[in-house]
Amino acid sequence: MQSSGLKPDPCAYPILIKAAAKNGVLFHAELIKTGHDRGKYIRNALTYAYGKYGPIGAARQLFDEMTERSSADWNAVISGYWNWGAESEAKRLFDLMPDKNIITWTTMVTGYSKLKDLESARSYFDRMPNKSIVSWNAMLSGYAQNGFSDEALILFNEMTSTEVVPNETTWVAVISSCSSRNDPRLAESLVKMLEETRIRSNPFVKTALLDLYAMCGRLEMAREIFDELGVYRNAVTWNSMISAYTRNGDLIAARELFDRMPQKNVVSWNSMIVGYAQNGQSELAINLFKEMINEQLITPDDVTMASVISACGHLGALELGQWALDFTTSNRINLSVSVYNSLIFMYSRCGCMNEAKKIFSKMETRDVVAHNALITGFAAHGNAIEALKFFERMKDENVQPDRITYIGVLTACSHSGMLDEGKKVFLSIEAPDIDHYACMVDLLGRVGKLDEAKRIIEEMPVYPHAAIYGSLLSASRIHKRIEIGEFAAKKLFELEPENPGNYVLLSNIYASAGKWREVDRIRGLMKTRGLTKTSGWSSVEHDRKVHRFTVGERSHDLSDAIYEKLAEMKTKMKGAGYIADKSSVLRDVEEEDKEEMVGTHSEKLAVAFGLLVSEPGTVIRVMKNLRICRDCHTAIKMISKLEGREIIVRDNNRFHRFTDNVCSCNDYW
Repeated sequence: MQSSGLKPDPCAYPILIKAAAKNGVLFHAELIKTGHDRGKYIRNALTYAYGKYGPIGAARQLFDEMTERSSADWNAVISGYWNWGAESEAKRLFDLMPDKNIITWTTMVTGYSKLKDLESARSYFDRMPNKSIVSWNAMLSGYAQNGFSDEALILFNEMTSTEVVPNETTWVAVISSCSSRNDPRLAESLVKMLEETRIRSNPFVKTALLDLYAMCGRLEMAREIFDELGVYRNAVTWNSMISAYTRNGDLIAARELFDRMPQKNVVSWNSMIVGYAQNGQSELAINLFKEMINEQLITPDDVTMASVISACGHLGALELGQWALDFTTSNRINLSVSVYNSLIFMYSRCGCMNEAKKIFSKMETRDVVAHNALITGFAAHGNAIEALKFFERMKDENVQPDRITYIGVLTACSHSGMLDEGKKVFLSIEAPDIDHYACMVDLLGRVGKLDEAKRIIEEMPVYPHAAIYGSLLSASRIHKRIEIGEFAAKKLFELEPENPGNYVLLSNIYASAGKWREVDRIRGLMKTRGLTKTSGWSSVEHDRKVHRFTVGERSHDLSDAIYEKLAEMKTKMKGAGYIADKSSVLRDVEEEDKEEMVGTHSEKLAVAFGLLVSEPGTVIRVMKNLRICRDCHTAIKMISKLEGREIIVRDNNRFHRFTDNVCSCNDYW
């Protein structure tokens, strides 16, 4: 139009300014040149544009220059101040405004809702002389978006008692609130109400319904809506469906959707990465993160990094965790509370408690998750002194301990054999749950008070779960109490008949006592039920790659060198008085083969690999999926002295820090 020498009619400029969005303010200079900048509709459009896209000072200047101000002008500048978070100036202008209308009041409700000040938002809402559907929706959305689901549903009930008819926006807010409640009955009642309207066909409402069904675990209904939406699917729809599958552990279906997704945003990547991490697939989470940054299309955020760093912790991969932290800082990603918490978790799980403490100390705001991460870290290292110290510090900082806190402190006392302190903590819990009782059974069992542990089980106010009997069975092995072991095993065979670990542990108790007939009976029972022993593996990180070994492993590229190193260590250990512990190996195996079997356990292979690829004097970190066996524990103690190395082994129960033929557990595990 302009290239043809034609100029728009001044009446067209307000429309052009609004249509041009953030570029609308570019018309301002031309309007000043042509003298059309004084028109009230033009000035209002410019005030609105500056208020939305900035600078807000330009909006205020236009407003101050107006000789006559309409309600629309007041609303434009008040809305502008809210857009820029200037609460005090928005409130001041609201108080000065002579004739407030529904839009003005609603703007204040929306503004305070964005600041998460729902009390003030509700105050303005309640004072409104008249309310439109937009007003009700503003307050409902404020509650829904800030997690106040109860208040949103109560307000919705109030709304239905008026003459105001809910529209699409209303239903989206209400359904979202219902989703956060994760209440299938409430969901059903809401859907019945919705079915009485014609609104359900709206794509936004359908997307909200999809999320509702997904949160309530009704995946078939969620997928049905997802498929119905067709071309109306947006990023929210895809992400909701992916998250629904990951929450239910169906990672294959989630990944299939993720790969099909036409356009991914950071939430999409996070949904899949978090899904992998929370379902125990830490390596897949890290590999997907590497894909994300290699594509260079989406910038990771703090949610991404918190999940990736936690995944590194689960793997015990310190080098990868440090790389993830370096990536976070070099890309100026927000070090949010969740990232700090993940770092504490990662360092704790990699055996670096000093680094975990440093991160904890750096935090300006420490929530219960941060305290729990540190306390449970000390628990896993068997350091009850530090766990109790930070437990007291937590209370001094007015952070309320939760059930996880108490589990961490009780576990620390258990691993340290601090019975009196553990009892004191247990008695301080206002309403101990079944997991707190499990910790007490474990504590009593470890210190040899198995009869008292059994008595607690029998007198518990709740029905014992498998972990409680599992602790008692483990204690029976340590203290050679066969009769209590049999009692615990019998209960476990009833509670979880498909868990092979319980059969193996009872079989080992019998083997240690030389009761081979009972060993054969238990092994036969396993065979009859089609159960096989869980395969043990150990891993070591090298060059940001996790190397995993199983017993007798010979598929590794360095296998020949690993076995040469094993033979060398075996010779050194025998010279230092080492005798292999073959007590748990089946009796029908030759003595020489028994020694070979325990000599190639995954822990020993991992340590040998670590010695080969690491620099002399550096720490070797091993992660194991099962409890370390007695023979490996003895052997690694000796290796630490003979090789002059600190060796840290994280098994499925706790950390073992080996130095100079001594373990941090003091042989108490």
